[in-house]
Amino acid sequence: MGEEMKVIVFKLGAEEYGIEVDKVQTIERMMPITRVPKTFSFVKGVINLRGVVIPVIDLRGRFGLPEAEYTDQTRIIIVVANEMEVGFIVDSANDVIDLDSDSIDSPPDVVGGVKAKYLHGVARISEERLLVMLNLSEVLNRNEIIQLESLEG
Repeated sequence: MGEEMKVIVFKLGAEEYGIEVDKVQTIERMMPITRVPKTFSFVKGVINLRGVVIPVIDLRGRFGLPEAEYTDQTRIIIVVANEMEVGFIVDSANDVIDLDSDSIDSPPDVVGGVKAKYLHGVARISEERLLVMLNLSEVLNRNEIIQLESLEG
């Protein structure tokens, strides 16, 4: 048996993804986002969350997936990556599960169009259900973090 970990499950399209709970600060409903000029296209802008300015990234755009309309289910997951708070826009976030680290396999080269470098691995939850685990340090690479840090107020 490997290590038990709690994982927040979220969806982008039909795929389910996971982020370890200890990397997640909070999950928020969609809120007004202030656009910021001259940023990557997947950087939607910044939000003011309880007095803290947080850059927001659309994970669909980050992974090169087609954009989708925001709905009542759309959420912003606030994570801490490399000592910086960042919001990820996801289609929905509706589950916390316990996962055994032994159930996580190395990622294939591409999962649902998402390149392996963004993935930590793929967890087998059941015969029909796979969970793609994100590699947060790659989802936000160094150059992008430098640019995002300039957005924090």
